[in-house]
Amino acid sequence: MALLHKIRHFVWGEVPATKTERKLLLKIDWFILSYCCLMYFSNYLDRSNVSNAYVSGMREELNMRGTQFNQINTIFTCGYIVGMVPNNLMLQVVPPRIWFPAMQIVWGVLTFCTSAVTNVQQIYAIRFFQGIAESSTFVGTHYVLGSWYKPGELGKRSGIFTSSGLIGTLFSGVLQAAVYTHLNGVSGRSGWRWLFIIDGVITMPIALYGFLMFPDVPTTTKAFYLSEEERLLSCERLESEQDKDIEHGHLSWDLVRRVLGHWRWYGCSLLFAVSGEAESFGSNNLMGQWLKAVGGFTVPQIDYYPSGMTAFAIVSTLVCATWTDATKSRARWPVLVYMAISGIIASVCILVWSSPIGLKFFAYYIAGATYAGQATTFAWANQICADDHQERAVVLASMNMWNNVLNAWWPLVFYPATDAPRFTKGMWAMIGTCIATLLVTWLVWHLERREHREKARHALKKDRNAETKGPSRAGSEKSVRSHAGSSRRSHESV
Repeated sequence: MALLHKIRHFVWGEVPATKTERKLLLKIDWFILSYCCLMYFSNYLDRSNVSNAYVSGMREELNMRGTQFNQINTIFTCGYIVGMVPNNLMLQVVPPRIWFPAMQIVWGVLTFCTSAVTNVQQIYAIRFFQGIAESSTFVGTHYVLGSWYKPGELGKRSGIFTSSGLIGTLFSGVLQAAVYTHLNGVSGRSGWRWLFIIDGVITMPIALYGFLMFPDVPTTTKAFYLSEEERLLSCERLESEQDKDIEHGHLSWDLVRRVLGHWRWYGCSLLFAVSGEAESFGSNNLMGQWLKAVGGFTVPQIDYYPSGMTAFAIVSTLVCATWTDATKSRARWPVLVYMAISGIIASVCILVWSSPIGLKFFAYYIAGATYAGQATTFAWANQICADDHQERAVVLASMNMWNNVLNAWWPLVFYPATDAPRFTKGMWAMIGTCIATLLVTWLVWHLERREHREKARHALKKDRNAETKGPSRAGSEKSVRSHAGSSRRSHESV
């Protein structure tokens, strides 16, 4: 029985103290994670479809040349940057159950539009506005997860959410291969066009589900499936966490001072701006471009084979997120060390071009580990900023925003499509990125420890002051009582 309890604790976190809390956790796991994961699945399905469409006929049909594929990704990233912070701040004033599905409908409609484009310039315009809409999902969900879950519950939920996007990437390759095989040429449409139509069809029902079932955040939830007792408990169980701020709304200019006057915004933003670039193996579909450039592989194989990297990314993300929650300290930094070392190993294997093709497959697959830091980094930021919900919203958005500021030009410089199949510049850039990730991880770890020590010293000083004032006050009261007693005795003797 004790072993079963330990396994349960490792896999799903601390067992809630009461039956009511267990029931509440089950409900929010189901309704929050189900919608957020489905939403992010459709989000990543759309992003990955562009890469898969490019190697499945879109390049030839739209007569794309040079780095136009990279430019599509750059323009999407620019839209993503523009929408990131405003989208997260909108969650402070518009209920998430309205905002998330509304943005999902916008990008779903634009996905349908992509199936009808006749030139690459039309894709540029569509992808910019899709970037704005899709930027609501990732950091917005991490903000919502941080609003509902305790630190010991947060890592694995963040991992499950992040993995749903990777599953979207995995499914996109399989879907494109199936569509190319069975729908290419049906009704006069190319297979890659059908891919965007199917993506849009998948997206719309998920948005409807969000409108109906998403519970917002604990302080504002009106979800019909939560009782009044469960609504109160959802707030109380987080208030019991030290320094946890669960309030919502009421934006003010003081937020700017709190954010810019503290190390958290700078440290966390720098951490993901750098470490997020380690995902370039997957985000630029380097393996798919390598397979197409070296030749000898069919279109379905080019779509299928990179799925191995995504599968390893999913396993790494879930295992690492679960492990960090199970540790007593909730330490997140070891995951970043793991992903950085994996990225260096993969880059070195690819740089040695004379190595056998099997080693290159190994290198690209192990590169999937570079995704493991994504969920962990945002869980870490949620913990660091737990005492200020508005600062937390801005920090989470800024982390992704600055990473995408780099993404806007990074692939054009280091991973242009014209560099396939070797990507020599890109591999050296990856090694540099992974080393920088190790350095910034140490910096954030150091600053967090310093803040904890300062808080502990402040709390100790406060306790000592209270103890000092206590006896003095008691002595003063005793003196007053003694003086009153003496006066009374003198009066009686007279």
